[in-house]
Amino acid sequence: MHETEGAGADALDWDKGDGLLPAIVQDARTLRVLMLGYMDRAAFEATVATRRVTFFSRSKGRLWTKGESSGHFLELVSLEADCDHDALLVLAHPRGPTCHLQRDSCFPSAPGAGLAELSALVAQRHRDMPEGSYTSRLFEGGTRRMAQKVGEEGVETALAGVAEDDDALLGEAADLVFHLLVLLRARGLGLEDVEAKLASRRR
Repeated sequence: MHETEGAGADALDWDKGDGLLPAIVQDARTLRVLMLGYMDRAAFEATVATRRVTFFSRSKGRLWTKGESSGHFLELVSLEADCDHDALLVLAHPRGPTCHLQRDSCFPSAPGAGLAELSALVAQRHRDMPEGSYTSRLFEGGTRRMAQKVGEEGVETALAGVAEDDDALLGEAADLVFHLLVLLRARGLGLEDVEAKLASRRR
């Protein structure tokens, strides 16, 4: 079950958990686990209808849209049921910290995809342009300069692959990936767009 458009609540096993299904929320970009909540049928349907993740709050005894007081909403990307139809996986874009302690995740050590986290950081630097940041200086230098840096790093990576040890090759590869992400962001693109292109090629 891959649910984003409103049908599918009838396929879920609402009886097993007395009307509540556990819902694991992941960041759609980094895949980091953000939180665990519970949905009843009304919360499920509200999530699909509003595109903002909504739970049934067991402490409040009512529907609760994440971010309704803080503004830190979870914007729905997809909902998927497990094989027994009694648990949900929610992919969402978080608009601010998810945890009430102002952390990105309620699970502080939850891992995410390293490249996706780097891509998100580059996007944040592009939005905020913090003074003194190397990434900001790259953006200020313009697309031509960024493209030149990618070319330089590509050559250095190739040379390291031929003439240097593994550690040097990995270091150059990391530099190349970083500068490529910056160039992509300057063009309004990100890692997710590269992943989509790769997925289309697999198909």
